[in-house]
Amino acid sequence: MWMNNAYVSGYVALIGRPNTGKSTLLNHLVGQKVSITSRRPQTTRHRIIGIKTDEQAQVMYVDTPGLHKTEGGMMSRYLNRAASGSLEGVDCILLLITSNGWKDEDEQALMHAQRQTAPVILVINKIDKLKDPARLLPLIEQSRAKMQFAEIIPVSAQTGVGVADLEATILRYLPVHPPHYPPDQLSDRNDRFMAAELVREQIFRLLGKEVPYATAVEIQEFKQEPKLIRIEAVIWVEKDGQKAIVIGKNGERLKEIGRHARLAMQKAFAYKVYLGLWVKVREGWSDDARALRSLGYGDDL
Repeated sequence: MWMNNAYVSGYVALIGRPNTGKSTLLNHLVGQKVSITSRRPQTTRHRIIGIKTDEQAQVMYVDTPGLHKTEGGMMSRYLNRAASGSLEGVDCILLLITSNGWKDEDEQALMHAQRQTAPVILVINKIDKLKDPARLLPLIEQSRAKMQFAEIIPVSAQTGVGVADLEATILRYLPVHPPHYPPDQLSDRNDRFMAAELVREQIFRLLGKEVPYATAVEIQEFKQEPKLIRIEAVIWVEKDGQKAIVIGKNGERLKEIGRHARLAMQKAFAYKVYLGLWVKVREGWSDDARALRSLGYGDDL
């Protein structure tokens, strides 16, 4: 399949303010879960590449944290730098907004898109939430006035409406090139990273208020045995009160997080999983460069 002279392969970055559906769209485009999702903004903290390979193309979709105005703090700066740095060297950019229109928070991502030389496709997501589809036309016209987009494509990442059209459009902007990754590889991240993310996903889904944003997950053991994968993980929090919330009464909340995460891991790894979870306090970890690096948040702080 790699001898086809018309074979295309390239990098496509997904950018937008938090909670526009970037990770949901990435998972739909790849056809498998490679990025965690929740209803909460800023669930994604890392640059993750999801890889879609077929007979005509290999597309590397780069998921990014949501771009937002920096409000101090090393974690906030890390998220913005991870997102903006992901635009370097890509062949195409998908700028996501939602069908309820442009918001002030979208301007940060628009500004980054305007600085790039790569073609920018505006993706208007969550059209399944529109009560009146006629509202799309004025939104498209308003969008055209903001920037000369290569294309404007309405989709629903949740239901899949419009996603096939988006995929076909993306291929027109990718270079003729052999694949960069083996055909069976779905992500640039390993199973150890995915295990930590699946625990963090359940924290975001099952805990309320600010607690999920004060947590980080560290995999301390990932051992594949003949009949199961044995995983030991620590959930780090910043305060004793947060630890109590994560554990819950009689440990019930921690058990619930562990149960859902373990089932998600078994689905992702196609293997029986043992998951041991511990909760520990590390004061101020989200504003400590050394702590952030030790927890996998890179050197760009």
